[in-house]
Amino acid sequence: MTPRTVDHGDPLPPGWTYLDRKQDDEAWSRFRAAFGALRPGLHADAWPAITEPAPSVTFDLRFDATAVPAIWAARMEAINAETARCLLGIADPPEVVVLDWQHPGYRLDLAEHVSARDATWRVPVYPDRDYYTFVLPDFSEGTFGHPWEQSPCVFGPRLVDTLAATLSTWLPVLRVDGRTQ
Repeated sequence: MTPRTVDHGDPLPPGWTYLDRKQDDEAWSRFRAAFGALRPGLHADAWPAITEPAPSVTFDLRFDATAVPAIWAARMEAINAETARCLLGIADPPEVVVLDWQHPGYRLDLAEHVSARDATWRVPVYPDRDYYTFVLPDFSEGTFGHPWEQSPCVFGPRLVDTLAATLSTWLPVLRVDGRTQ
């Protein structure tokens, strides 16, 4: 069981629903079965925080802190949008499980989310504050975001062929199949 914060009743964006406690516990159990125990850590000696599966590609999101803030915002939106596009291409039905370490998990209907006008990401794919996982319900394909390493791991054959291929055109690769490049 993963400790988590309390739901304070904030309204959810279109397409997002909370997992109930049992569903959340089951999702974290499946997470541990797929990736081992989450090993949170602020420093490089604790990275990666999961056992990265094969196939997978992990990208470097670090950038120059003096860069224009709009560049960071554009990168975040591009990663979120491209992940949604690629997951929609493989998820049938278009639902994913979203895990947010130490917070309630979600079921995300991607079709409803991307079709809504001005929908916000309750949890972003881009790991800006916590460990975020977007995964198909069977945990075969998805992403795992590490906030301190500043990296998303893209895993599963179809997402590696689509999402990782796209991201690799503009982001440096840190690891392939869990091995440093």
